[in-house]
Amino acid sequence: MSSPTPLTVRDATPADAAACAAIYAPYVRATAVSFEEEAPGEAELARRIAAAQERHAWLVAEERTGEGPRVLAYAYAGPFSGRAAYRWSCEASVYAELGRRRTGAGRLLYGALFERLERRGYRAVFAGVAEPNEASAGLHRATGFEPVGTYRRVGFKHGAWHDVTWWQRRLGEDREEPGRAPAEPR
Repeated sequence: MSSPTPLTVRDATPADAAACAAIYAPYVRATAVSFEEEAPGEAELARRIAAAQERHAWLVAEERTGEGPRVLAYAYAGPFSGRAAYRWSCEASVYAELGRRRTGAGRLLYGALFERLERRGYRAVFAGVAEPNEASAGLHRATGFEPVGTYRRVGFKHGAWHDVTWWQRRLGEDREEPGRAPAEPR
């Protein structure tokens, strides 16, 4: 039996939008993992990738195949809130092809994502997990997140109410002087 093909993580470009849209669409259409009700198309995903790359990050994991590289998972971060005092925090998500969950792609992507966010000056990353989703809870636990609270019956999708558990992970070390703000994220 051959070993699995190693995955490569790289920064996404708008050219990855079609692959990311194809990965994301089943989550939107058939699950409550995403609270979007209409799957965004390639143009919208290209816009989202470009926006994430400006101040946060969007990464893809790809494998080499006989036909060349193929994107099979992605992770990204964006603003946690529009309020100025939250600017050192961000929100992250990770999605893999449905048949590729629990293969290590999420851990690999999150590890690379956290490094980029930390270098940019972010201090905390949050992730919302629609319940129930033990696979996602396990991934977040394994990558250093801690649960910080649950919003009860906050999203209605596919004929049912869903809770969302929020997870938090610290980034970097606190090296600032007390009472002094850290450097601005870049």
